[in-house]
Amino acid sequence: MRKFIVGIAMLSMAAFFLAACGSDDKASGEGGDGKLKVVTSFTIIEDMAKEVGGDNVEVTNLVPTGTDPHEYEPTPDDIKAATDADVLFYNGLNLEGGEKGWFFKMLDSTGQDEENAYLLTEDVEPMYIGGGDSEHEEEINPHAFIDPGVGIKMTEALRDAFVEVDPDNKEEYEKSAEEYLKQLKEIDKEYEERINEIPEENRVFVTSERAFQYMTSHYGLKEGWIWEIDTDENGSTEQITSLVEFLEENEAPVVFTESNVDPRPMETVSNESGVPNFEDPIYSDEIGGEGADTYLSYLEYNIDVIAEGLGGDKE
Repeated sequence: MRKFIVGIAMLSMAAFFLAACGSDDKASGEGGDGKLKVVTSFTIIEDMAKEVGGDNVEVTNLVPTGTDPHEYEPTPDDIKAATDADVLFYNGLNLEGGEKGWFFKMLDSTGQDEENAYLLTEDVEPMYIGGGDSEHEEEINPHAFIDPGVGIKMTEALRDAFVEVDPDNKEEYEKSAEEYLKQLKEIDKEYEERINEIPEENRVFVTSERAFQYMTSHYGLKEGWIWEIDTDENGSTEQITSLVEFLEENEAPVVFTESNVDPRPMETVSNESGVPNFEDPIYSDEIGGEGADTYLSYLEYNIDVIAEGLGGDKE
């Protein structure tokens, strides 16, 4: 609670000083160099905005690689960028903590018009993390962007927002988006083809957190996990026992460990089940790692890992 109060106080103080200083660039609706000032909530949206916006935009990202996007605390620099922004993009689906989370608290503290903040997953059907008697039964899974099909919808929403905010550069936004969407659609097709090549009995995909729900549902993989969502209890004895039983019933060829989680719980699962832990990590909610420094390379990297680990050939 004390941490929460201090965080709110910091936001309020930063907003006060920024309001006192004002922003000449914001008054003109563009940056001083004529570029649209864009703020993104996390790295994957940052990359999309740069690809579609091109030379017409100046992008500032909030949550850096290696930082939890669910409970982020904006810095004074973040607040200044949000105050000056012409347009802000966020994932939604509870990634930024929902309507009462840090992103909208930041908007409120800056006085930024919420109409300038664009939700990129409005056309995405939410999926829920829990099931049955799970405590997370009604909690939305925010990791939709792991699915290339969702990436297509997010890019289309981002393109439409740029056109609405900056209609003078409509043709450039639409051209950049068309080229980017073409690549995403090719990757979507690649996922379908390479997963269909995996023997049906091997299409069991097991990770530490239940972050891959949209992707596994889209492409027909059966999903297993240690924990449903990052909490204070990740890798408990009960969770590990449950996954070991799942593996005994479903005979997955390998298990995967995400790049941003503690690998020890999955190592324990592997040791107790006898199922190998695949040597290469898989990426979930960020880009910036080796071989995955853009959204496109992140998607390509993941399908290579999935196809090789479950019995396909790495391209």
